[in-house]
Amino acid sequence: MRLKPVSGSSRSPTAFVIVALAFLITMTGTTLPTAIYHDYQLQYGFATPVITLIYAVYAVGVFGALLIVGNWSDQLGRRRMLIAGLCLSAASAVCFLLSDGLLGLMLGRLLSGISAGIFTGTATVAVIELVELAPPAWRQHATLVATASNMLGLGCGPLLGGILVDIAPWPTRLPFAVHLGLVMVAILAMIGVPETVQLPHRIKLAGQKMSLPVSVRETFIPAAVAGFAGFMVIGFFAAVAPELIRTELGFHGTVLIGAIVFLFFLSSACGQVVQAHLALPWRQPSGCLSLIVGLLGVVVCAVEESLGALLIGTIAAGLGQGISFRAGLSDISAKSPPSQRAEVTSSFFVILYIAISAPVIGIGFAVQAVGIQRATIIFSSATAILVAVALLLLIRRQAAATAS
Repeated sequence: MRLKPVSGSSRSPTAFVIVALAFLITMTGTTLPTAIYHDYQLQYGFATPVITLIYAVYAVGVFGALLIVGNWSDQLGRRRMLIAGLCLSAASAVCFLLSDGLLGLMLGRLLSGISAGIFTGTATVAVIELVELAPPAWRQHATLVATASNMLGLGCGPLLGGILVDIAPWPTRLPFAVHLGLVMVAILAMIGVPETVQLPHRIKLAGQKMSLPVSVRETFIPAAVAGFAGFMVIGFFAAVAPELIRTELGFHGTVLIGAIVFLFFLSSACGQVVQAHLALPWRQPSGCLSLIVGLLGVVVCAVEESLGALLIGTIAAGLGQGISFRAGLSDISAKSPPSQRAEVTSSFFVILYIAISAPVIGIGFAVQAVGIQRATIIFSSATAILVAVALLLLIRRQAAATAS
């Protein structure tokens, strides 16, 4: 049962914007180190596998938050959980500010992951609930605003970090000081956001269950394979692409590197918009085809050392990731039994966040063994094959549906 804001529905548009911006700020912090990893390598002498390990620790925090506190906002309230997520994001920024080595950086990434895990579910639901009290024209865009806030936040991190590293002093400290300031403003603003759920008289906290009913498996498997591949690409652009741009293309400016990573996430957000205008049966296949084109562009970039190929690959891969992710999530949600929808969705997100961590660690070791060029070609080719498998599963499912 939902509650109206204490001071009436006129506050809900402001609250909607506050939660969306808090979501964006939190996710910005999760990718803020992308533009700074090279400075960590120079300062501490880290090899590429260490950098990818620091990046991947983030996913451990996301796992823990999704599985342990994923449904706590139903018991404790959306606002309390969002403020808790912001506080963890602030603690992450403090860890990076005070860090003097590997342990501090890994702790910062872990706290950032927990914060993102809280926001991934809670902020999405809160935005949708708050927009129901906003002007009618806003309501159809609620889910898009939530998912776009996520992706644009991920893209703003490398861009903001790249700008501050290039034009300001203290490259390993100042970006986190700026982010800490933004988080503190968001915490203060969040205090005035109305609660949207009726809190129970007796609080019962439990972990988020995961399940995969037989009725949804045919839909879940190709969506999960495509989503896995898409999030592998996210991990590549956030953790490995900066080194490819530096070593193979010869561009060392962190603003350019941050802008290319931002372009990927911007394209992903655009893909989420585009998928709504595609015919339903073609949404996921279109996303897969675009992902394959994008990955081929990355391969051409690695072979020919071409910035143009990288830009084309970045846009195509981002569009494909956005289309396949949003279409797959919508398809899974529609086909899941209502009583198990949250559990099935949690299973989907766990698979996605495995993809954003484990393969990236693997490519980090591959870079150390065979170099960034060959590692990129191997990674992109293997991921394209995985997407092709998802595409074949989707085509087979559609053919079976047509035949029946």
